[in-house]
Amino acid sequence: MASPLPGAIRGRWPDARITWVIEPGAAPVVVGHPLVDRVVVWPKAQWLAWLKGFQWLRLGRDIVRFVRELRHERYDLALDLQGLLKSGLLTWLSGARERVGLGSREGSHLLMTRVVPRGGDIRLIGSEYRHLAEALGLDVGDFRMQVGLSEGDRRVAETVAGDHPQGYLVACPFTTRPQKHWVEAYWGTLAPRLRERYGMRLILLGGPGDRAAADRIAEQAGEAVDNRVGETSLTEAAAVIAGARLLVGVDTGLTHMGPAFNIPTVALFGSTCPYLDTGRDNTVVIYHDLPCAPCKRNPTCDGRFDCLTDMTVEEVLGEVEKLLPVGETNP
Repeated sequence: MASPLPGAIRGRWPDARITWVIEPGAAPVVVGHPLVDRVVVWPKAQWLAWLKGFQWLRLGRDIVRFVRELRHERYDLALDLQGLLKSGLLTWLSGARERVGLGSREGSHLLMTRVVPRGGDIRLIGSEYRHLAEALGLDVGDFRMQVGLSEGDRRVAETVAGDHPQGYLVACPFTTRPQKHWVEAYWGTLAPRLRERYGMRLILLGGPGDRAAADRIAEQAGEAVDNRVGETSLTEAAAVIAGARLLVGVDTGLTHMGPAFNIPTVALFGSTCPYLDTGRDNTVVIYHDLPCAPCKRNPTCDGRFDCLTDMTVEEVLGEVEKLLPVGETNP
């Protein structure tokens, strides 16, 4: 969601050098960003493991190494996009003379030279980062997500495309919390319906921890599904999405890749408060605005997840048909 910021920064300061500090899991997406000069990876999980294991010496040495790497360049401006104490500390450690925090909390405001209150239109994707850019006087006229892909990522996607000469659709059914998941059986029904309608298989994408659920969906859907869950890295999956004719997914990082690559996307949101405007005409969000929604991390439905179980296959197919009319699917 924050990936448009380097472009906005370059629009005002064309010669600026941009360093992005990030945790290992999402680093591959930023490494290939065309407007980011340097990526510094913060090994948070490793530090916590050393801390819990009382390996003070190893932790101390790596903190010194990290700060040296971070301060390899001198910074005029550092932006804390999370506004948390951990991100505030990293921003302060950068040594930047100006440190701007977005909605800083948990005491991180004390480490900033300026705090920009959170704002923007919550219905618009990435609106809080757009709001920050506007507060900094940056041009937000073309504020769109950018995902970096390597040649290796593209080769993986080309191999997948070669297995689907007629084209393919993508499903991103998995995320971290069950109240964000659509019903497995619905996916198993959706895939054959899509293949019958469009003549294309549905590629399942996700991480290694999603494999068991993906196998159950694939067993129900049969040949209508190409199960690639656990077989691709984050950026390889992104490259596969970039070549898809359509994406259907829940509120998860891979689903957001759809609008990033301008791929027709149907996003299924339940327990989380969604963006309803992606800035793309070919993306639609299905969201049932129930009295209990959005519950976020505190469901009150005793595990029924009405917001998603009431979202029918027919409803999803109806939105798919609007984005990808039958007869207009040739690549």
